[in-house]
Order: sequence, then structure tokens, then C-alpha cells
Amino acid sequence: MIAPYAQEMGKAEIPNFVISLLWKSKILKIIARLKVFEILNVLETLAPKSLQEDYDNSGVIAGDIQRTCTGVLVSLDCTPEVVREAKEKGCNLIVSHHPILFKGLKSLTGKNYVERSIIEAIKSDIVIYAIHTNLDNVLVGVNQKISQKLGLKNARILRRKSNLLCKLVVFGVREDIDAMSKAIFAAGGGQIGEYSECSYRSSGEGSFKPSNAANPTIGKRGIRETLAEDKLEVVVPKHLVQACVKAAKAASSYEELAFDVIPLLNQNQEVGSGMIGELDKPLGQTEFLQLLKDTFKAKMLRFSGEAKEIKTVAVCGGAGIFLLGDAMAQKADAFVTADVKYHEFFDAEDRILLADIGHFESEQFTIDLIADELKRKFPTFAVRLTSIYTNPVKYI
Repeated sequence: MIAPYAQEMGKAEIPNFVISLLWKSKILKIIARLKVFEILNVLETLAPKSLQEDYDNSGVIAGDIQRTCTGVLVSLDCTPEVVREAKEKGCNLIVSHHPILFKGLKSLTGKNYVERSIIEAIKSDIVIYAIHTNLDNVLVGVNQKISQKLGLKNARILRRKSNLLCKLVVFGVREDIDAMSKAIFAAGGGQIGEYSECSYRSSGEGSFKPSNAANPTIGKRGIRETLAEDKLEVVVPKHLVQACVKAAKAASSYEELAFDVIPLLNQNQEVGSGMIGELDKPLGQTEFLQLLKDTFKAKMLRFSGEAKEIKTVAVCGGAGIFLLGDAMAQKADAFVTADVKYHEFFDAEDRILLADIGHFESEQFTIDLIADELKRKFPTFAVRLTSIYTNPVKYI
């Protein structure tokens, strides 16, 4: 348990008397009680699993999340070498961007790197967790990191997702509505863009008649009660609806809370694919391509199309060619992505510069994003970046 923290502080070894003092002061005891699932809860708050694409397999791939966590190793990919590295560094949780499993296994014999990684992790009691397209789809995710590396300003979602929001409507006496609004906001409701605690309240008259089996806090059994009530309306992300309803019920004095959950077609401003933003100053095409090579340490670039001046830039980490039309519709001068096929390069049609920087190259900074978030939440915990270069593509 101690070794990972010693290495994290840049020391080969912590003297025993220091360990003794730390233990007596309960610092190490607190660290020792940190469970794997507590770390994963932070990641799923950052990028809820419900936001992953249908084909994806984000989440726990293997292992017991009830274990005490001894350290986290963050990687872009999970390979047998990464699993061995985690074991050597005393980390029993690997957080990778790419899921090592996309479909079910019918056997587990070690015949390929996927099976060997899973076998090695299980034998070493290491949990493997993937945070993939859900991290691609959030505002503060993969594409924001790319945008920051390029220095883009006013970066926003390129293609926003719909059908991810609901309107939660609750009813109650004024005192209850005050308490319920605070509870719903605390549970994550009421966020619209850069504004929080957003709601609408209206007043009216409500009625109810408690049955003989009821235990009313207001009124009497068998008698219809009419009283002044308020209605509170709050926009809530779909994945937080249950939590917000639970919070509202806990804050209400009614035995039965009256509420509505209404699906909305509104686009979610903070969830979607790709990003688009502006450079500080326009660049020529050659200068921009050089910026890409330098920023992403790309040994080669593939591109098509042409732009005399590049100011507005759209980006998508990984395979993002499906967003080319969105980039052109929003007047981007350049679109930066990866995994572009031969015939897809024709689609730029000299209306936009289409640049393929490589899959690994486009997502390599994702591990910094994940590690920074974990370090921010657990500043005294051992969070490490892999030293294994997992890019399977070689260049000559």
C-alpha cells in the first residue's frame, strides 16, 4: 500500500517513523479506505456512461470494484504491457480511453492481446475500466483537450445531441417548493449552458383526498383538501432524473409527491460530437499544417482540400469524418480528425482543409485529462500516466 505514495512524492522510500506518524494521524488510513468504485464515481460524474454511443463498451471491463484501490494507471489503450506496468507500479486500477472489449468473448485462452490482457488483469487482481465515447461526447472531454492544445477560443460542441434532456415538474406548498428547488439543484438539475439553478415557478390551487390508509401531513383521511400550491419546472439531464426526483421527494412534506417528467427535444449545449472554435489569428495553410505536426507530434499528416486562410477550426478526436458536413455547414476553414478513408478525402472538395493527424495522435492527451481530474478530486492519491507507447501504427 505504501510504495505507490512514496513514488508519487518522488521518493524511493519513506522512512518507517514517517509512515508511523502518518498512520497515527489517520492520513494513510483515509487513503487506504478509498475503494475502486469511489474513483469510478468521479469519472462517471465527469462523463456519464449513459452518454456513450450504442456500439461502445465503456465502464468496468474486468475486476472487483469493491476492492481498496492501491493506485491508478491511466492509458489510452489497455495491452498486456500496460497491465504488467500497473502491477509493477502497485496500481490495481487501469483507466483506459479505449475499451479492450467491444463484444463478448466465447473463450479466454490467451490467443490474442485482448485475451492476454484480461487474463493478466484477473490473475493480478487489477480492475480495467474504459471511458470512451462518453468522454468524447461531453463538453469538457476529449475534443476540448484537443481545442486547448490548438489554442482555439470560444470552443463549442460541433454537433449537439438531442433527446438527452427532460423537464421535471413538481408540486407542493411554497415552503416545500423552496426546499425541493434547492434539493433538485444540488442533484444536478437546473443547468442551462453557463447558468445554474434555472427554474420556473407558478402558483395555483391543488386538491387531494387522502384514503383511509394514508398518513397525510396536511388534511384528514377521507376529506378532500384544497389549498394553494406552487408548481416548479426544472430542466434535468436524462441520466439525473431519478436522482432529482429522489431529492425532491426527500425535501417534500407530502406523503406522495405529485410530479411529471417530460422528455424534451432541445439540444444539449454540453453534450455532442466534435468541437469548433477560432484561432487567435489567421494562419496560412502551410503554417497551420506545421502547427498540427508540432502540437500532436505527428510523424506524418494526410490532408486534402485547400484554405487560403485558416481561422475557424473544427476538431474530432479519433474517427470523426462523419462530422465533415457539420464542419462545412458551420463555415470551418479546417477540420482536424483521424482515420479518414481514401474516397472520403474527395468530400472536402476544396471547400475546407481536411487533415488526418492519426488516431493515437489525436487522442494522446486524453490521459492527461483523465489524470488531472482524478488528481483534482484525490490530490493525495497515486495517479500515474502509463510510460508504454501503445500506438500500433509504425512509420518509416
